[in-house]
Amino acid sequence: MDPALDPKPALTYQAAGVDVEAGDRFVRAISRSVRSTREGRENRIPPSLADFAGLFRLPTGLKEPILVSGTDGVGTKLLVAQRLGRHGTVGIDLVAMCVNDVLTTGAAPLFFLDYLATGKLEAEILAAVVEGVAEGCRRAGCVLLGGETAEMPGVYEPGVYDLAGFAVGVVDREESVDGGAVREGDVLLGLSSSGLHSNGYSLVRRILTDPSEWERTEPHPELGRPLGAVLLEPTRIYARAVAAIRGNGGVHGMAHITGGGLPGNVCRILPEGLQARFEAGSWPEPPIFGLLARRGPVARAEMFRTFNMGLGWVVAAEASKAQEIEDALVRTGEAVHRAGRVVRRGAGEPPVTIAGERE
Repeated sequence: MDPALDPKPALTYQAAGVDVEAGDRFVRAISRSVRSTREGRENRIPPSLADFAGLFRLPTGLKEPILVSGTDGVGTKLLVAQRLGRHGTVGIDLVAMCVNDVLTTGAAPLFFLDYLATGKLEAEILAAVVEGVAEGCRRAGCVLLGGETAEMPGVYEPGVYDLAGFAVGVVDREESVDGGAVREGDVLLGLSSSGLHSNGYSLVRRILTDPSEWERTEPHPELGRPLGAVLLEPTRIYARAVAAIRGNGGVHGMAHITGGGLPGNVCRILPEGLQARFEAGSWPEPPIFGLLARRGPVARAEMFRTFNMGLGWVVAAEASKAQEIEDALVRTGEAVHRAGRVVRRGAGEPPVTIAGERE
């Protein structure tokens, strides 16, 4: 038969791997989670008939409001979640990575947007992810204003997804913090992390190469908890802590400790000629870090350059106000440690040191 005369069935988007109707059902399924982040903030969100974009009213009463934005992802921690089939906490990580960066300026988080890409839309899995995003927004005190879910067969394998997030906050210019006020003698207050947070997982997976070890449900002898639970412990969100010290003139700088550890992040808030000198042993290190160092093995210096090592947030506080700031942070439930001081930086010295740290 002439191929030109052979009728072929009409192609559809669904036949190409994209199910638009499933996408619509997914959006309806997550609507309750999204709405939960707006409770008590409905007056901030003007109605919009078209709903192509999210609208948000700026808070009133600020003399000179400055918008602050941040974007980030979760990295290869997602591979651990996907391997273990536990998808409920990586959304918290996503919000934390973005919002914590915004918080370093002293800003109050306003709203969050998420982008979720996958090869095939599996509604139950992705709904768990978005509920995690909503939980992160509730912890951060911001609205999940919108997002995008992209089904891209051929780009992502089945069962694989990736996440990106975008946070926007606001700060009054006179209350903004950028590290410019950091000076010699400032006290370095370290706030405990919840563990690995969302950085260094490529090295973690290089060390802990047997996924069956992640899957065990019994407590790990060195960790006191199942390894998988420790690996997926969500990143701490420091919104309440920052709110408690916002506007305190003794807060000279704040750093979110992510990839690069203390050396790679605290240096970003130090004026020229100053050094952040941390005292080894002045804060507890979660046991996961010792496990990774031994199993690698990984040198201590490399551990500090890769992981947060137990401190997820650092405040450079004026010495005369350090106790006041510490007390305010403790009242929000944070574990706060006097981790070091800002000193004069000598010629040829690095901007961040860990005094007393063994090699």
